[in-house]
Amino acid sequence: MVLTDEKSRPVSIVIASASIHEVNLVEQVIAERASKHRPRRITGDKAYDADQLDLKLKRKGIELNAPHRSNRRKPPSQDRRKLRAYKRRWKVERFFAWLFNFRRCASRYEYKSENFKAFLLLASAIILIR
Repeated sequence: MVLTDEKSRPVSIVIASASIHEVNLVEQVIAERASKHRPRRITGDKAYDADQLDLKLKRKGIELNAPHRSNRRKPPSQDRRKLRAYKRRWKVERFFAWLFNFRRCASRYEYKSENFKAFLLLASAIILIR
């Protein structure tokens, strides 16, 4: 899971197993950020559409932009106007495109997660230097 800024620069990277849902990792990504500034807005995909996450982030002063799942039983928690910011999600995808130019980051060859995270951080540092 990655947190980037508006210019596709990485701010925080968290490694977790595939069985953990993304909603449970959002607070960890925010806590492990490299900058002192807390993000004002987080844009995520449909997996981020959870009322509990929305309430937690509102208490911290962070706005969540995530499209609504089609099978949602409750009424939508977000206004449709706020979802216009979802169009800027390509900036996160651009970081992943840059990251996957590094072969060790495109597929995980390392057995230990610490080694894989080290390669991710090294690739992120190279992206920042460029």
